[in-house]
Amino acid sequence: MALSDEPAAGGPEEEAEDETLAFGAALEAFGESAETRALLGRLREVHGGGAEREVALERFRVIMDKYQEQPHLLDPHLEWMMNLLLDIVQDQTSPASLVHLAFKFLYIITKVRGYKTFLRLFPHEVADVEPVLDLVTIQNPKDHEAWETRYMLLLWLSVTCLIPFDFSRLDGNLLTQPGQTRMSIMDRILQIAESYLIVSDKARDAAAVLVSRFITRPDVKQSKMAEFLDWSLCNLARSSFQTMQGVITMDGTLQALAQIFKHGKREDCLPYAATVLRCLDGCRLPESNQTLLRKLGVKLVQRLGLTFLKPKVAAWRYQRGCRSLAANLQLLTQGQSEQKQLILTEDDDDGDVPEGVERVIEQLLVGLKDKDTVVRWSAAKGIGRMAGRLPRALADDVVGSVLDCFSFQETDKAWHGGCLALAELGRRGLLLPSRLVDVVAVILKALTYDEKRGACSVGTNVRDAACYVCWAFARAYEPQELKPFVTAISSALVIAAVFDRDINCRRAASAAFQENVGRQGTFPHGIDILTTADYFAVGNRSNCFLVIRVIRELAAKALHNLAQQAPEFSATQVFPRLLSMTLSPDLHTRHGSILACAEVAYALYKLAAQENRPVTDHLDEQAVQGLKQIHQQLYDRQLYRGLGGQLMRQAVCVLIEKLSLSKMPFRGDTVIDGWQWLINDTLRHLHLISSHSRQQMKDAAVSALAALCSEYYMKEPGEADPAIQEELITQYLAELRNPEEMTRCGFSLALGALPGFLLKGRLQQVLTGLRAVTHTSPEDVSFAESRRDGLKAIARICQTVGVKAGAPDEAVCRENVSQIYCALLGCMDDYTTDSRGDVGTWVRKAAMTSLMDLTLLLARSQPELIEAHICERIMCCVAQQASEKIDRFRAHAASVFLTLLHFDSPPIPHVPHRGELEKLFPRSDVASVNWSAPSQAFPRITQLLGLPTYRYHVLLGLVVSLGGLTESTIRHSTQSLFEYMKGIQSDPQALGSFSGTLLQIFEDNLLNERVSVPLLKTLDHVLTHGCFDIFTTEEDHPFAVKLLALCKKEIKNSKDIQKLLSGIAVFCGMVQFPGDVRRQALLQLCLLLCHRFPLIRKTTASQVYETLLTYSDVVGADVLDEVVTVLSDTAWDAELAVVREQRNRLCDLLGVPRPQLVPQPGAC
Repeated sequence: MALSDEPAAGGPEEEAEDETLAFGAALEAFGESAETRALLGRLREVHGGGAEREVALERFRVIMDKYQEQPHLLDPHLEWMMNLLLDIVQDQTSPASLVHLAFKFLYIITKVRGYKTFLRLFPHEVADVEPVLDLVTIQNPKDHEAWETRYMLLLWLSVTCLIPFDFSRLDGNLLTQPGQTRMSIMDRILQIAESYLIVSDKARDAAAVLVSRFITRPDVKQSKMAEFLDWSLCNLARSSFQTMQGVITMDGTLQALAQIFKHGKREDCLPYAATVLRCLDGCRLPESNQTLLRKLGVKLVQRLGLTFLKPKVAAWRYQRGCRSLAANLQLLTQGQSEQKQLILTEDDDDGDVPEGVERVIEQLLVGLKDKDTVVRWSAAKGIGRMAGRLPRALADDVVGSVLDCFSFQETDKAWHGGCLALAELGRRGLLLPSRLVDVVAVILKALTYDEKRGACSVGTNVRDAACYVCWAFARAYEPQELKPFVTAISSALVIAAVFDRDINCRRAASAAFQENVGRQGTFPHGIDILTTADYFAVGNRSNCFLVIRVIRELAAKALHNLAQQAPEFSATQVFPRLLSMTLSPDLHTRHGSILACAEVAYALYKLAAQENRPVTDHLDEQAVQGLKQIHQQLYDRQLYRGLGGQLMRQAVCVLIEKLSLSKMPFRGDTVIDGWQWLINDTLRHLHLISSHSRQQMKDAAVSALAALCSEYYMKEPGEADPAIQEELITQYLAELRNPEEMTRCGFSLALGALPGFLLKGRLQQVLTGLRAVTHTSPEDVSFAESRRDGLKAIARICQTVGVKAGAPDEAVCRENVSQIYCALLGCMDDYTTDSRGDVGTWVRKAAMTSLMDLTLLLARSQPELIEAHICERIMCCVAQQASEKIDRFRAHAASVFLTLLHFDSPPIPHVPHRGELEKLFPRSDVASVNWSAPSQAFPRITQLLGLPTYRYHVLLGLVVSLGGLTESTIRHSTQSLFEYMKGIQSDPQALGSFSGTLLQIFEDNLLNERVSVPLLKTLDHVLTHGCFDIFTTEEDHPFAVKLLALCKKEIKNSKDIQKLLSGIAVFCGMVQFPGDVRRQALLQLCLLLCHRFPLIRKTTASQVYETLLTYSDVVGADVLDEVVTVLSDTAWDAELAVVREQRNRLCDLLGVPRPQLVPQPGAC
């Protein structure tokens, strides 16, 4: 379980919490053994080349990283991998670059498996000491490219220090020449270690390991330990954690000291411990903002404390079970349970505690409150280790000091550190059963610890650590010891596992509960709870709060579920407490309690309804009055205003909905007018609500209105109160003309949510108002969201009123259905764009959904109302949307298209080419095709080009997709179109029909930038790929003539660079058509050679150059070389006067008239 200060980023708090499945124990063996062997065998070949070298390194990293979770799988292979690499290192002929590469590979292995396992495989004979020492000596500590070499060599040197021979035996004669003395091996190693302890790279860590192995040798400690410790303490005294170099020096020195006091014998280190502790106090490390220094300080302090105390196992500690599994099993088979008697004998030296121990424990207790988790964790482990060597009375004092961390005057850091320390003490048997009463009490508080800090709260790490304590206790104590606390611990863990807002805490609580069920066996209903709320089930927040709770909304719904299980307790205990919290000064408490009141009341209503009883049988008069007064109390205190007003409005709207659905006895009461005011005011001021909350607020208000009207505005069954109907409809229709878009959205949806009896007799009036909202006019062209919501409202009204012949003011019928269809189909051409992008997509999507809903409604009741031309237009428009470029939108359109095609209850009448469509899109393939994937969608939708009815619309959609920006969309739409055109090359009639449709699209969308620019790009593609080669055999083919005319109109006077560039490409493609079309195309290109934009001139010259080389018959062979020379040698971005002269020369060579300058109107 995580022990972090903060919740994991990203994952915990979204509805769709993605469960990333870790590899876990998925791997069974090192499967890349052969590849790794080959990779290491090629190092001699690739060490010199940059690219090959990096590829080999990266591939090795990828292989090794797979085993980060299961590094033990590498163990059988470590030896041969190391041997292959060390063979390179020990080969005298290996160049330096190869040696460095070998050490990089060694470091990658070490990083995955850990240096402690890897160290023992290094050669560590006497003969290896000097070669390794020589290799380290020649390294350059400032070479940042070869730090892995220095790191691995220092580790290798550290293992050679374990040889059981005195280093002086390796020195030989230190006199090399008279008057010159060679440095001894001992001095050389110490000098290297000291020099690398103050470097800034990873070699510093290896140097600390080297020092610990070297200084603690029997032959070295006598002569060098005091000297080294003196050097270290001087370094610490001179260094400051305020400077970078000081931090580096202190880091290396502290690491070395901690390792020495860890690995050295107590009798060797004890004489220096007090001095080191005094020096460490003088460094004031707790004041440093460097986490690593504070952690190392705590680590060293605890090692000093363990040095002060004799290494022994406390006789008074609590033990569970036997160390021997066989002994435990034997007791089990004999039906015995081992009863451990706590040894209460006093320690021999319980009064003889060294002086420095108290200071050490004090610093460790301060470390428990550090701001960083790693420091607190190290301090907690230190507390556990120290307590294990203390007399019972002093260890109990330590426990008492740890429990002082759980004061509400302390920060969340102290609570977290205290939990970690308690877990360590319990795990080591140092927390005696007599202390469990105090400990369990604070742990139960820690499981619900949550402290507000401004707009957020802290405490996730405390709750997580409290779960860890429960997990540790399950392993540490016999069931009879924890039996008095089982009910409290199990309840707290279940609540945390199900209702904690943080995913890490829910999972930690579930893991702790599981551990207790397995090891204690006393948790009630343990297995049943685990099967429902296991580690993975609690990871999904929605599932966690609703099946087994944004957080407060889901918690309220969870209370709804709980109320159905315990109605009497909910009504008499929970409900009064929730009502008292609705006026809490804390915004979030107020919000959550109002939501909970709504959900509990509705749950109690549903229980009462099952027995045909009113909800008031569960809720007394005081509770009903309390619910009725919530809105007025909030209004009187002006709590609907300000920053918290959004939450209050949303919560009370939910309350209105649930109380209306619960049929509360409020008919005719003034509270109904207050509720109606709140809904109207909220909808009228939606534009003042933050964008991220607006949709939720809108939905809550509309749902509240629907429930309120259905329950309280019906005078007789099926009849509305005329006065209320007139006031409501008139007011809402007037708001549809409000200049604020969001107000239009809110009241459109409000009209759509009205029950049928309120629409009776006013349907035409309401539909007319909503059709006006969906209409695009120059003053509200940007109101895409209001048009979308207007369409949704129309569709919902149609579903509400149904279909009935001859009643245009009460239901959908022949008299009004065409007007409804006209409004919906008109929105299928909404391509509005603004700074948010293609906002028209929202409108088109709503239009498609509404068309589908209305058509299916008519098909079920009166299919004769669906006219042939309407059905054809629906299917064609939806097919066009299914061939456009936005993936998710294309998928929705395809879903609508196939739903209409395959609907058979009864079938939709007048679907064009139904038989062919069912063959192209069989019902069996519907579920298997991913329409949002271009690779699957375009090959299928392109087949509709063969059906004349659909060809225009599908080709229009494809044109937009071909000219899009997404590479995959362009590629697959282009390929699909080419495949279709390839299939009709041998059919002149089909090709002629296709080309005519393409020209018709061009003509209909002339100067429409959304279509014309992509269309020019499409024309470039098809001309370049020879799709119209059949037309080039005829001089001045009608297709080419009309296309040329349209292109000239499109780019005339245009300043759009993209359009001009696409136009150049099309004119170049048209050069292949013989006759006057070619001459006119060349003339247009010559005009563009003198365009005002230099980029256009240069691009034109470049593309004409390529075109003339591609189509060799365009100009005669006698002038081709000269034309090409002019095009390539002219600086087309030069002054126009210079360029124009060369352009005119080209015109003469190409046989086209020279363009003449047209005088500006009004020029003298």
